[in-house]
Order: sequence, then C-alpha cells, then structure tokens
Amino acid sequence: KGKYQTMHPIQKLFGYASTYKRDFRLASLYSVLNKFFDILPEVLIGAAVDVVVKGEQSFLARNILGAVGITNTWHQLLALGVFNVLVWGGESLFQYLYELKWRQLAQDIQHDLRLDTYRHVQKLEMAYFENQRTGNLMAILNDDINQMERFLNGGANQIIQVFCSSIMVSAVFFALQPGIALVALLPVPLILFGTFWFQQRLAPRYAEVREASGDVSARLNNNLLGLATIKAFATETFEADHIAQASNAYRTANARAIRFSAAITPVIRMAILSGFTATLLYGGWLTLHGELAVGAYSVLVFLTQRLLWPLTGLAEVADMYQRSVAAIDRAMKLLDTPIAIPYEGQHFPIDTAQGELRFEHVGFAYDATPTLQDIDITIPAGKTTAFVGSTGSGKSTLVKLLLRFYTAQQGRILLDGQPIDGLNLQDLRRAVGYVSQDTFLTDGTVAENIAYGAAGASDAQIAEAARAAECTEFITKLPLGFATRIGERGQKLSGGQRQRIALARAILKNPPVLILDEATSAVDNETEAAIQRSLDVVSQGRTTIVIAHRLSTVRQADCIYLLEGGRIVESGTHDELVARNGGYAALWRLQTGVRMP
Repeated sequence: KGKYQTMHPIQKLFGYASTYKRDFRLASLYSVLNKFFDILPEVLIGAAVDVVVKGEQSFLARNILGAVGITNTWHQLLALGVFNVLVWGGESLFQYLYELKWRQLAQDIQHDLRLDTYRHVQKLEMAYFENQRTGNLMAILNDDINQMERFLNGGANQIIQVFCSSIMVSAVFFALQPGIALVALLPVPLILFGTFWFQQRLAPRYAEVREASGDVSARLNNNLLGLATIKAFATETFEADHIAQASNAYRTANARAIRFSAAITPVIRMAILSGFTATLLYGGWLTLHGELAVGAYSVLVFLTQRLLWPLTGLAEVADMYQRSVAAIDRAMKLLDTPIAIPYEGQHFPIDTAQGELRFEHVGFAYDATPTLQDIDITIPAGKTTAFVGSTGSGKSTLVKLLLRFYTAQQGRILLDGQPIDGLNLQDLRRAVGYVSQDTFLTDGTVAENIAYGAAGASDAQIAEAARAAECTEFITKLPLGFATRIGERGQKLSGGQRQRIALARAILKNPPVLILDEATSAVDNETEAAIQRSLDVVSQGRTTIVIAHRLSTVRQADCIYLLEGGRIVESGTHDELVARNGGYAALWRLQTGVRMP
C-alpha cells in the first residue's frame, strides 16, 4: 500500500506537511494566547462591578492591588483601565500573529501540495490516464486543494480556540462557583455529541459533492476543448443539457449535505439556551441570597455566553472540516497513486549516443487482444526506418513503448545496446525527438514553442531550427514574428504551421533519435512536401523513425516495415516491396492508382 492509504485524511495532511511542524506549533500557540486575552475582558467587567459595589473592600483591593498600596476605588478603576488596554493590545497582537501564521501556512501547504501532486501526476504512466477524466484531475488539483486551504485559513484556529475557551472558562467557573459550573457545562457533552453525530453523516455526503464537482469540471473541460466540433454539428443544446445534468447532480449532492449541515447550528443554539438560562437563574438566585458576589455573578453570566456561544462555531467548523476531509482525501489518494514506470535508472550519455535501436521479441496488449506480437528487428544508427500499415496495426504503439509511455509486456527494447527499462527515463526521452499528429503547443510565443524542451537556446539557434523546418516564411508574416503569441494549443496557426513548429522544436532538440508519428497525415500536399524536404536534411546521420499512412512520405526510407495485426509481415525498401507485389504493393496501388503489370 501507499504511504498515506491507511491514514485518516487529516493525518495524511499533517503527515505530508511534517516539515511545517514548527509553524503549526507557533500558529497554535498564537491561537491559544489570543483566546486567553479574549476571555479576560469578561473577568475585568466582573472585577469592575465588584470595585464599584464594594469599594475598598473589593476582591482586588483585598487580594491583589492592596499589596502595592492601591485601595482607593478610583485608583482601582484606573488600574483596571490600564490592564484593560494591555489585555486588548495582547488580544489584537496575537490575533494578527495567528491569522498571519495560519494563512501563510495554508498558502505554503496549498502551494506545495498542488506542485507535488502535479509533478506526481506527470510521472504516472499513460495507462492511468485512460481511466481518468482530465476535468476530474483538474478539480482535484484546483478545487480540492483550495478547499484544504480554506480549512487551514480558519477552521484549524476555530477548533483550537473552542477547545481552549472551554478549558479556560471552565477553570474560572469552578474557581468562583462549582455548582454553577456544573449547570453551565451540562449542555457541552450534548453539543459535542450532536456535532460528531452530524459530522459522521456529512462525511459520505461531502464525498459525493467532491465527486460531482469533478464530474462538472470533466464535462466542461471536454466541451471547451471540443467547442469547434460542437459548433460544427450544431449540438450546443445537446451539450448544454449534458452540462445541466452534471450541474444538477452537483446541486442535488450539495442539497443533501446542506440539509444536514444547516441543522447543526439550531440544535447547538437550543443546547446553549438551556445552559445560559440555567446560569442566569441559578446564579441570580445565589446572588439574591448572598451566596454569590454581584461581581462574580456578572463574570459568570458573561462567561457562560463566552463559553457556550463559540460552540455554535462548531457547526461551521464541522461543515468546513468535512468538506476539507473529502477534498484532502482525494488529493492524497492521487498523490499516493503508485508510479508504475520509475524515472530513476542508469544515466544515458546523450552527447555520445549513436541511436541504434533493437526490438527483441517485443509483445504488448492494451487489453485481451494483442496489439504487438513478436516484434524482432534492428534499426541501425543513422538510418531512416518507416512503419506502415492499417489503423490499429500497432505502429504508434511501437513508439509509445520506445518512449516508455507503456512498458513492453514481452521482450525488450535496447538503445545502443542498453535495455531502455534500466535507463533514466528523462535521459531516454531527451534522446528522442517526437513529432506527433496531435501537436501540443503552449500559449506562448513562436520562439518559446520552438525552444520548448531546449532551455537556454539562443535566438540564432531558434531561427536556424525554424529555417530547417521551413517555418521562416510564415513566421516573418506574423504580426510580431517570433515574438507572436499563438494562443492556447496554437489555435492562431493553421494545422500545417503547427506541424512545422513542432518539427522545428524537434530539430532544435537535436536528438540522436527522431520520431515522426503520422506527422504529415493532416497537412496539405504543399506542407507535406516542405516537411519532407526538411526531413531529408535533418535525418542525415540521425536515426529516424517514420510512422505513416501516406506511403509517399516513406518512399526514401532505408527500410520499410509493413505491420498487420501487430506483426511484421513485410520489410524492405520501397522498390523491393513494390516488386514483391504483396501487401505493401497493394497499399501503394490503392493510394496512387498505379496498376501493376
């Protein structure tokens, strides 16, 4: 099991944030000291009443101020005034300190948890994402972690202060009148029991809320990415109904939780009412019969409210706590997801790499049906090798295994004689330049996208890579040239322009192995010709793997492999395969319309 799997969510959080133990202690100390000074004004009110009523025979004159010669009634009040200023100053100071510390702590842990979780997600194998929705992951990385921050911002302090005020006020009660203390504290067990009873029933409801929130995010993310298709098929109303269903499920889950959470405060208020009324009447009766001083009665009445009223905050805290528990649990489970393909391994010297690849009896299946079977080939260093075949024949899977997006289930793959399973994953991927059909571009400038993965590249190097990929002509026509921002996923560029930017990026990376996975399948003939010219240049002396449907793209390859049903059925040069008059020749005739003699 993972590190956090068997822990309670709050334990998971504090276990994760163990480096902040000192900050937690300081924040807690400031909360306790603030509550100490917060309770003292009620004591001062009682002392002031006692001074006014008894004068020089007051409790202060006889037990505290009398020791330094202050017995005059006015002087006693002046001393109380000075002490009152100090108390309010102390309360304000520690309120500032605890708010500062708790909020900073919340921000720090939120920042660390979001980054650590995101870094962990990046390391998960591609198979994990096949069963996950991007929007749900975004909800965890954003909404759930924000929910944890809200709890630390206020909830943790409230829990500490309610606990401390109960202890401090109870101590004053028992010191002044144990009988009233028992009456006043009688509702507290009922309040605590009610709070925990509600909390236990809120837990599954808030877990449903977080899941429903993830569903809404997933649907919104999916639809926003596919907005062009939605518009093209005029399905706006259909998709709006889908969003409405997800949003309604979220609203319904929230309503179930709210019905319980809204009942907590009224129940606690009734319990508080009973305790406050009992103190008011019983304490008044004792005072009227001379068994309790007027000042002490004032203190007890005020402190009863000070003791019991903060307990109404337990409703809000319990609600916030339970929301946070559900959110923290989702975030920690994601952080605890095991990494199936480890990043550590033997370092691979890219600068001296030759780029020879060897597939030894490689087999792989996504499910019960094999995708690749007994692939046993050698790709010489510096040569161009192509893989062709129908959709689903396993061409792209070969590339995914080479990049270790997945791990081969049978056999092994070697780079320069070294099994890639034992290589450092970052080194392996830095040794491979990858250009796919679905080009990923960031919402940055043209230059930033070309230099993606090649930190520190100079303007001259970026320009040279653009020239090699035949990008320069259209880049110079952009409003700001290389400094032009191209929008999210490069939406301000055409498909062919995005593909050339991706090729320039791979060229700038200057890897020993270059892979083009259907890189020209979605571009026009002119763009394909431009990319082909670029490839003829950059593939010289570099191991190049081309995955293609268009056989015109691979005519010049040193070796072409035809895959069917996950197996290699033919191999050779273009001319050899055409002359063989097999499956490759049939594909060639189909695409070109050339009749074979």
